[in-house]
Amino acid sequence: MNPNIETFIGCDAPYDEAEIVLFGAPYDSTTSFRPGTRFGCKAIRSESFGLETYSPYQDRDLTDISVFDAGDLELVFGNSPRALDQIQEMTVQILEDGKIPCMVGGEHLVTLGAFRAVQKKYPDVHIIHFDAHADLREDYLGERLSHASVLRRCWELVGDGRIYQFGIRSGDREEFNWGKNHVFTNKFDFRWLDDIIVGLGDKPVYFTLDLDVLDPSVFPGTGTPEAGGVTFLQLLEAVRKLENLHIVGFDVNELSPMYDQSGVSTAVAGKIIRELLLLFAKKRRDS
Repeated sequence: MNPNIETFIGCDAPYDEAEIVLFGAPYDSTTSFRPGTRFGCKAIRSESFGLETYSPYQDRDLTDISVFDAGDLELVFGNSPRALDQIQEMTVQILEDGKIPCMVGGEHLVTLGAFRAVQKKYPDVHIIHFDAHADLREDYLGERLSHASVLRRCWELVGDGRIYQFGIRSGDREEFNWGKNHVFTNKFDFRWLDDIIVGLGDKPVYFTLDLDVLDPSVFPGTGTPEAGGVTFLQLLEAVRKLENLHIVGFDVNELSPMYDQSGVSTAVAGKIIRELLLLFAKKRRDS
């Protein structure tokens, strides 16, 4: 792979040396309310230079780990099956090369493409899902490939007892009733996260973060804001608990930068990505 011209801050390691490969999936063709997430990954990359590579939360620095930024995929708009195939192909290559994929969306449907590749390599994979929305609909307006049904499609790959949702505070009654029998849902916050982590042990885990799990007062720049979300520090505390899990892939989705002209939402997204990269990189350049 060739390096991207503009990289996320500190993510300029050569591909062969990288432990994590970051790439963008700028797709929002099934967005059900306000579009614009296709611009999220580019905005995060550009605005990341307003951040420091050093995290005082973890006392770690992006310059101490090896991350390669492959840039954004050129996805086919209006053709969700093909776009998902493109994402899957990219993720397969990263996994085959022994690296951890970090995908930045885009709407949440893009998770399905990456997860298909991860599930093929790790058939016993589990999902930890932070989100305001359950995303468990059978379809949305007759469309089965939708950001409103992405976790339902993932469930079809792994079955019952493999998906753990946190922060959920929105969905229709049918979604919640269906979910009671098929997935674990921690509504509103992260109360049961510690217990789930203990139960997962060393099983492979895919982590997917929809940034609208944050309260709109913290993160207004998203297509479907939902009042009653968590704070930045609550989210940071929760993701830090995932450090010792066997994370085999992860993604961050649903920034629509034009809905927050202050740029705060983009900065929040970039900071969370920095913390995730530092958490999930096991190798250190100085080790």
